[in-house]
Amino acid sequence: VGIGTILLINLKSANTLHHTVAVVVVILVCTFVSCFAWSWGPLGWLIPSETFPLETRAAGYSFAVSSNMLFTFIIAQAFLSMLCHMRAGIFYFFSGWIVVMGLFVVFFLPETKGIPIDEIDRIWRQHWYWKRYMDNADAELK
Repeated sequence: VGIGTILLINLKSANTLHHTVAVVVVILVCTFVSCFAWSWGPLGWLIPSETFPLETRAAGYSFAVSSNMLFTFIIAQAFLSMLCHMRAGIFYFFSGWIVVMGLFVVFFLPETKGIPIDEIDRIWRQHWYWKRYMDNADAELK
């Protein structure tokens, strides 16, 4: 949001920034990259390794990693075109997606702290949303 606001205010029709403003934008980009590397970046690798039951972990993890790589490729290919068309608005676009991701984690991703890895399916069976997609026949047999 900060980068988008700075660019929205300071970009003129000549598409140039004052040196000081450009330095601030570079610092904000570096700050974003470092914060992403410590927060959202590793989650594409961490969450699948902790949330899939042992029976489906290999298939689930491979699907999660493949999806991550596919969407990273799509975003990388589309970013420059989006930047040219949306200009400073692209930073608001991605900020909106960060809000959506945060809400998804809060409401749809269960906490796995203290749960043994072989009992991870128990969390999904008790979650307010995901329990409707779980097969209860396996739970009754245990």
